Amino acid sequence: MNKAGRKDKKPSWVMFGITTALYLVFLYWIGSWWGLIVLPLIYDLYISRKINWGWWREPEVGPVTRFVMSWVDAIVFALVAIYFLNQFFFQNFVIPSSSLEKTLLTGDYLLVSKLSYGPRIPQTPLYMPLTQHTLPIFNCKSYLDHPHWDYRRVEGLGHVQLNDIVVFNYPAGDTVALNQQNQDYYRLAYQIGDQMLGQPAATPDAQPTLATSTMRQGMSYDEQQAFYHRLYAAGTAYMRSQPEQFGQIVARPTDRRENYVKRCVGLPGQTLQIRNNVIYLDGKPNPQPANVQFAYEVTFKQDMPVELKKELGVTDEDLYTMRNGQTVWMPLTNAVKNELAHHPELVSSIKPAAPTADWLYPQNMQKNWTTANYGPLWIPKKGARLHLTLQDLPIYERPIRVYEGNDLQVRGGKIYINGKVTNEYTFKLDYYWMMGDNRDNSADSRFWGFVPEDHIVGKPLFVWLSLDPDYGWFDGHVRWNRIFKRVWDIK
Repeated sequence: MNKAGRKDKKPSWVMFGITTALYLVFLYWIGSWWGLIVLPLIYDLYISRKINWGWWREPEVGPVTRFVMSWVDAIVFALVAIYFLNQFFFQNFVIPSSSLEKTLLTGDYLLVSKLSYGPRIPQTPLYMPLTQHTLPIFNCKSYLDHPHWDYRRVEGLGHVQLNDIVVFNYPAGDTVALNQQNQDYYRLAYQIGDQMLGQPAATPDAQPTLATSTMRQGMSYDEQQAFYHRLYAAGTAYMRSQPEQFGQIVARPTDRRENYVKRCVGLPGQTLQIRNNVIYLDGKPNPQPANVQFAYEVTFKQDMPVELKKELGVTDEDLYTMRNGQTVWMPLTNAVKNELAHHPELVSSIKPAAPTADWLYPQNMQKNWTTANYGPLWIPKKGARLHLTLQDLPIYERPIRVYEGNDLQVRGGKIYINGKVTNEYTFKLDYYWMMGDNRDNSADSRFWGFVPEDHIVGKPLFVWLSLDPDYGWFDGHVRWNRIFKRVWDIK
């Protein structure tokens, strides 16, 4: 169409009115009127037509250009549509690990609702749709660090409730060693530093020397922190000196950190404690999930038959960790444990595995906690004021310093926040405590602490596809019985 033809085409006032109304409703919903700068483009598209948006469709344009531009037009439209759908409404998420088994399984594809808790206004708005932080093939960042906007969330359909399964950005993922992305950078630094102090040539795969066991009871806060600082400094120095093993050490903004999915077992303002694997909130036990699993040492007389593995839902990963001979460290639900106990021809003994005590959150605090007996600790709540002591400061220093951006220092036994001596702090955000149903095989809040509200992504609605990595396409790879099953219906 030539220029004169474009001018002769009648303005589409109806389409302009509908599009403008919907766009204004969207701007009102997200509470940002910067988008009004787009209105002149909408007006031109339907009314004035000064810009020839479809120049490549004109007869004088060659067929090759027309073909290429038709694909460019379709791809750009699809990417823009996906960007807005993923950012404000729904997002796909694949369960990457076994931390929520047997509730959500490795290979489950979930539809995650951003509307349930309210979508976040993007903090790093310029990124490639369908990627979280890395461009595949090119193996480089998929986002631009600037512009970077402050955290703000649009009002959603509700708030995180106790025992909700929640998708969130991994809080400890603000710093990552690119060749060890599945590892908590901070815990790894302390572990390596511990090894380095005990055996200088240690590698991250070596057994920890637990240099912290040499700490004296009753050490002052300054002495403890100096000791932990040496461990951390040794660990980070080692990682930076081994780029071929650990890769580049990078920082990531909140909304570009890895997505995790766990169960919320503690809400803002509650006091949480774990006693003998039971979670207590404000002194009252929180009911265990129906499919909760704990680790056992199981001694087999022979390999488990494939048919029984499928029947009980036992995965190859469950049988992966050998203790010695035929003894396996494996997670079991109570029902599966009882079923195995009824197979004396297969199993000779089942006994509870020892809980983990190494480098639990906070890593820089002397404590006698384990994954089975943890706490107590208070979960920060927005607007609540906390009395600070040097004894519990390590629990709250990361929220105060990192998540809420304050300058926190301790000098001469006194706490300074933003240069002022204080013994209290009022929190700006709500925080949550997240744990996996596979309790002894879950990297969760017991290892990296609180989840701030600005890290909350959304709520899984249903499983739209489920693929079992242990089996082939013609041998049970697709879990047909899980497709389109609502998450809250999974038992």
